[in-house]
Amino acid sequence: MFRYFFYINFLGFIISILLGTSRGDINKQLFEEQEADRVIELPGQPPVSFKQYAGYVTVNETHGRALFYWFFEATTNSSKKPLLLWLNGGPGCSSIGYGEAEELGPFLTQKNKPELKFNHFTWNKAANLLFLESPVGVGFSYTNTSTDIKELGDTVTAQDSYKFLVNWFRRFPQFKSHKFYIAGESYAGHYVPQLAEQIFDNNKKVKKEDRINFKGFMELQIGNALIDDETDQKGMIDYAWDHAVISDHLYDSIKRVCNFSLKPVGDDCDNLLNQYFAVYKILDMYSLYAPNCVNSNFSTLPNSLSTIDGWLKRPLGYDPCLSDYTETYMNRLDVQAALHANITKIPYPWTHCSNNISFWSDAPFSMVPTIKKLIDSGLRVWIYSGDTDGRIPVTSTRLTLKKLGLKITEDWTPWYTNNKQVGGWTVGYDGLYFVTIRGAGHQVPTFKPKQALQLVRHFLSNKKLPSAPF
Repeated sequence: MFRYFFYINFLGFIISILLGTSRGDINKQLFEEQEADRVIELPGQPPVSFKQYAGYVTVNETHGRALFYWFFEATTNSSKKPLLLWLNGGPGCSSIGYGEAEELGPFLTQKNKPELKFNHFTWNKAANLLFLESPVGVGFSYTNTSTDIKELGDTVTAQDSYKFLVNWFRRFPQFKSHKFYIAGESYAGHYVPQLAEQIFDNNKKVKKEDRINFKGFMELQIGNALIDDETDQKGMIDYAWDHAVISDHLYDSIKRVCNFSLKPVGDDCDNLLNQYFAVYKILDMYSLYAPNCVNSNFSTLPNSLSTIDGWLKRPLGYDPCLSDYTETYMNRLDVQAALHANITKIPYPWTHCSNNISFWSDAPFSMVPTIKKLIDSGLRVWIYSGDTDGRIPVTSTRLTLKKLGLKITEDWTPWYTNNKQVGGWTVGYDGLYFVTIRGAGHQVPTFKPKQALQLVRHFLSNKKLPSAPF
């Protein structure tokens, strides 16, 4: 008996060393919970040396609400590197489908192949990388209470995402002491600051063991994050005219009729906007100079979002052909089994953007006040923008930055990649750093993976991008 207990304790000690944590940070039960989420190998996965985990974290026991995550330890020195949470937008689009499988994760899907390929510019070279499908109804995340879907909105999403983090850190306490950052794109211009605010406010009142080691947040805005409805829409129209996408007549009519400070903008403005969006049936709105995907097997846009009030009815997801391959892969039963996903047998296929979310209860007109609150509280904010995106273009972000009213500390400065090319431009503000990525569309890591990795490395180390060739 003594030998048995000695063996169990010794094994636990070895496990704690392998996990990069002290014996006091993890016990046998937690180890078993983590191992239950351990992804040993995905179908068609290239060999890697880092660990990965995937599964569910319950955020509401009574309603049976659970959010799905996929977590990758850093490729090297995971015990010393920060933890980065990535959120895609929509609202209603998957961080796994876009973020992990097509942008910045270690495994990317491929055309006409059942195998995954390793992303040599994966962000888990810079950080431990956590992807979350949020809110419920998105991807593999689910609820056992159907009425929950009718109550979704920014507030519920932020609250559930915060509960997810608290419970995820309880399951993975070895990462609680790591510096923690939040990143995202598109509608994550709402998600990221709202979750940051939840963390910041709750850290002041929760028990010490439930505090999140929150050091800052980064809005990864590929074509800009949706931040302010007025400037986002105005900049979108200005960008289209300036890039020869719409006629002078349509541009002048929209400028005359539409008052984007109003919500809703009115029927006359909506009719003009429908003419504007019609142009993007023949062009890729999310990467203006990229070719369209033809002969797609999947619907190209989250059409169910058309019932959401206001300009959110417009498509909010990028659709390269790559998305077709991702949907095929994620709907494979062997893939879902390896990921510990779809354990409740969700009665609809996995999609990038949920066809079930047709109602969004709340979406603030502007996130500017929240961002100002966070900056005033001392949190670092980086905003970046791919400059060929027509959906939330660099024009919109620059107008939004003016609305923030921050003092410029370093004006329009080029930044360089390691091949001595201009990667884009930067503007330093008091509390905020703005970066453009030259030649990138809505999903910067998809179009400029090398520059995107350079960007996140500099952000995490709190260093400006190089302003001279090197």
